Amino acid sequence: MTQYRIDLAALVLRIALGAMYLAHGLTKLLVFTPAGTAGYFESLGFPGIIGYLTIIFEIGGGLLLLLGVFSQLIALLAVIQMVVISYIHSPNGWSFGNAGGGWEYPAFMALTALALLLLGGGRFSIMKLFRS
Repeated sequence: MTQYRIDLAALVLRIALGAMYLAHGLTKLLVFTPAGTAGYFESLGFPGIIGYLTIIFEIGGGLLLLLGVFSQLIALLAVIQMVVISYIHSPNGWSFGNAGGGWEYPAFMALTALALLLLGGGRFSIMKLFRS
């Protein structure tokens, strides 16, 4: 019973994190556009290519999390990404509603991804089907 609950918790966490990543990636793709996203990253001092890679990671990683494919690897990359974003947003204060966005949301996402990294994808994942 305990393992079932752990696997169910991993599923809920994977779906929540995957949906958030997919939504953010699609927003960058469809609303801000790839060129706009790249321009924003350049305004922060990053190469524009990072914007394009972020779109690919957020959409692709979100889909992989929803399916339960490479969940721990995606979660590890998400932790790294969200820690960096938390640092970038830290001058704006805690609340993400602040001008420029604070660091509360990316910090929460980093911790959510860390929890999934520690839990693993669970039995309700496509990867588990191929390992059984």
